[in-house]
Amino acid sequence: MYKRVLRLGPALGASHARRGRGSGKHLPEASFLRSVWPLLLLAFLLLPWPTSGAQGEGFDEYRAKAGFLAAFPNFIEWPPETFPSEHAPLLLCVFGDFSFGTSLAEVTRAASVRGRRVEIRWQHKEQDLRTCQVLFVSRSEAKHYGRIFKAVEGVSVLTVGETPDFLASGGAIDFLIAEDKLQFEVSIGAAAGAHLTISSHMLALARHVVTNTETAHD
Repeated sequence: MYKRVLRLGPALGASHARRGRGSGKHLPEASFLRSVWPLLLLAFLLLPWPTSGAQGEGFDEYRAKAGFLAAFPNFIEWPPETFPSEHAPLLLCVFGDFSFGTSLAEVTRAASVRGRRVEIRWQHKEQDLRTCQVLFVSRSEAKHYGRIFKAVEGVSVLTVGETPDFLASGGAIDFLIAEDKLQFEVSIGAAAGAHLTISSHMLALARHVVTNTETAHD
């Protein structure tokens, strides 16, 4: 079920865009669908998971995280100078141990955000993190948050983590499991510090929104 829905977005937008080019009258519909599907995807991912045993639940968590990471950029505004060129890809980077690489590659295949191709990169050096637009920090790097946030200081990188202290350490978005589903918290202060603007639609779906990382709570 997850696989079918998560791969719907890019295909849906592309299909209607092709129809629009053929006749012209479908362009408003195609534009509407391209703008709405990421929001529908986020809402779907926030539904409770079916109970299918420990292995199945872990698989659902991996696919849900991949889906969130693929959808988040649609709700973020980066400063124009963030990208080196008009057609430069949006770099979604991963740092640390990563359990859902295959799912993330599947979900982002042929995906684009405002005309920019989404490119996945597995970074191994902290000095390379400044080139990213979205940075997922694995729980394996929890002891190194200080160095990681120092490495991306002053650049517009959306940091996403998966440990309880990620926001308090300076991160912008944190995954957590509550009420049998994967949810996320947002730190407005951390996003603003990176010169990023998060859509109110995404904030409305967050479990918790904080303006000061020191007061982040479940």
